Amino acid sequence: MYQPRGHYMLKTLPSLVCLFAMWTLNPLFAAEEDKKGKFLGAKETEYPAWFKESFLDLKEDVAEAKNSGKRVMLFFHQDGCPYCNALVERNLSQKDIEEKVRNNFDVIAMNMWGDREVTYINGDHYTEKTLAAALKVQFTPTLIFYDENGKVVLRLNGYRAPQRFTVDLDYVANRKEKDTAYLEFVKANYTPEPSSKAMHEEDFFSQPPYDLTRKAGAKPVAVFFEQKDCPNCDTLHQQVLPDADTRKIIKQFDTIQLDMWSNTPLVTPNGEKTTAREWAKKLDIKYAPSIVVFNEKGEEIIRSEGFFKVFHTQSIFAYVLEGVYKDQPSFQRYLSDRAEHFREQGKDVDIWRLVEEKS
Repeated sequence: MYQPRGHYMLKTLPSLVCLFAMWTLNPLFAAEEDKKGKFLGAKETEYPAWFKESFLDLKEDVAEAKNSGKRVMLFFHQDGCPYCNALVERNLSQKDIEEKVRNNFDVIAMNMWGDREVTYINGDHYTEKTLAAALKVQFTPTLIFYDENGKVVLRLNGYRAPQRFTVDLDYVANRKEKDTAYLEFVKANYTPEPSSKAMHEEDFFSQPPYDLTRKAGAKPVAVFFEQKDCPNCDTLHQQVLPDADTRKIIKQFDTIQLDMWSNTPLVTPNGEKTTAREWAKKLDIKYAPSIVVFNEKGEEIIRSEGFFKVFHTQSIFAYVLEGVYKDQPSFQRYLSDRAEHFREQGKDVDIWRLVEEKS
């Protein structure tokens, strides 16, 4: 049907306006995208082909490992995790470590956000991600070692360097839990690389006497369990804690440093009188440095007990200081949200940065 020219122009005018808006606004959208900060440091990992292809019935896995003279190692990971990448490419790539693991363990990989169905040792049913939540997996990699009866022998929350990781493997592979406490075994068998002989000082560390009893209006608490001759402590103090933003957050805590082997007297946040050594034992401190973070009521919220660089270390403190843990029990979810928040502000986020490294 014939239509007057004016009618045609009126009909097409909205489309022209939309096209014009797209032409003019697209650069604005692009500019907004350009303003968003970069996300750096993530690393994808190809996991070894010799990891066990499990049907994820963990009771059966434990039985099969027992029949082979092995034990089960559950390996929680996630996409883009640089610490998982380090465990695979720095640790498991070494021939002696690979052979030790393959000869003594059935390794079962679990994606902490995965949807595969899992039957746990007690018969309960989960998905990978709900099992990770039930086991309170807050860091990747998290390694959980099980004995022949399905009991947890050792749990490693976070990355360990090759030399220390080898000692951890020996403890479980040689069934040393039957006659030796884990920390005593590590102390007797782990020879750290050359490091500072003394404990590192920080201006935010409180001085003794240490009374961490919480009162109304108190700050949250951070306790650094360290030791002498500790290369990982050197890294923490020389390449992580010098970060200005991290220090600003930590200074809002009541913070103390304890030699985990000492008899330094103290009062814990719940009012118990003890020593540094006894408290470390009671808290099951497995690694130096470990940072245990309590809220203002003296309740433990989270701890760092592995090797972490600036972003993760800073975020552990921020997670408690901001009170996010009250509504978000997953630290990994918080990490993602925090990184995205910084990026929306135009700031780059590098999850694999040490202080002397530029993003």
